[in-house]
Amino acid sequence: MKYRHWLQLGLPLLWLAVLGSAVQVIYARHKARDMFVHLEKLNAERDSLDMEWGRLQLEQSYWSSHAFVERVANAKLQMNLPQTRDVRIVRP
Repeated sequence: MKYRHWLQLGLPLLWLAVLGSAVQVIYARHKARDMFVHLEKLNAERDSLDMEWGRLQLEQSYWSSHAFVERVANAKLQMNLPQTRDVRIVRP
C-alpha cells in the first residue's frame, strides 16, 4: 500500500523534475549561444579598433616626420631655411 502511494505521488514529482531539468538545459544552451554571438561581436569590434589604432599611429608618425613639418612650415607659415651667407655664428 505504501509503495503504491509513493508511486502516485513520487512519479509525477520525478516527471516534473526531469521536465524542469530539460527546460533548464535548453535555456542554458540558448544563453550560451547568445553569449557566444555577443563575444564574437566584441571580438570583431576589438579587431576593428586595433586596425583604426594602427592607422592612427601611422598618421601620427607621418605628421611628426621632419619632411612634413618642414613642408607645412614652408607652405602655411612662409618659413624658409636661411641661406648660408645669412647665417652668423656667435661665439663667446
